[in-house]
Amino acid sequence: MEALGVVVALVALFGIALLVMAVVGTVKAAKAVAAKVDRHSANAQRAVENAALKAKSIARPGEQGRIAALRLSLRTALDSTRQVLQSGLPQDGQLGDALQLLTRLDAHAAELDAELRMLEREPMSSRVAAKLPELRERVERITHSADSLRWAAQDRMRRFADDELARLGKECQDEAGALRHWTPAEPAAEEPAEGTDFQRGSQGKAAASAEEPADRRKGLGAGRPASAEELLGLAAEPLSRLADRLRKPNPAGPNRP
Repeated sequence: MEALGVVVALVALFGIALLVMAVVGTVKAAKAVAAKVDRHSANAQRAVENAALKAKSIARPGEQGRIAALRLSLRTALDSTRQVLQSGLPQDGQLGDALQLLTRLDAHAAELDAELRMLEREPMSSRVAAKLPELRERVERITHSADSLRWAAQDRMRRFADDELARLGKECQDEAGALRHWTPAEPAAEEPAEGTDFQRGSQGKAAASAEEPADRRKGLGAGRPASAEELLGLAAEPLSRLADRLRKPNPAGPNRP
């Protein structure tokens, strides 16, 4: 019974652990989805606000149109710089410092945007005209700082891309050169080098055979036994003439020479 109780307790603990893990995973997934939705909704809301500011800067004349143009330029500079830094951050970790500076700039830009919104609702045109130069100067300072970060990040990424392209081109040239140097096929039999003892011996034998007499090359030097006709010097006469001469009687008699 005690063993059964231990098994039941372990199964219960295992089930509770699975339940807790499922709950934690569900909560994390819900938070991730909510953050993604909030981010997309914030981007959509900002895009709508930018479109409205652009329409105001074009449609409204006077100070109201200039205020809308300042707000739009401020947002555009910060948004463009943020996109460049975030896109290059996975490849270059040093852009994280620039992104932190941009976050601080974004805080000042938010305060300035709030002041510009208040100035849009200001009924007194004289106060608007008095405050607008100061606000414009602050907008220019923030936008210039954001543009400097964006331009520096773009130059840095372009320099890294150029260096990588140059290194890749060098590696491709080295590989192409290596591919052109193939190993030739080995010959079937090695020929003796020119001027070796083998060739000199062959040439000496050929010269010696050329200097031997013709009859030795033809008969005696050929490795076969010489016939009786060759030994008597009669090999050049036909056998028929030799037989006729032997049959003719000697008129001086057998004892005469």
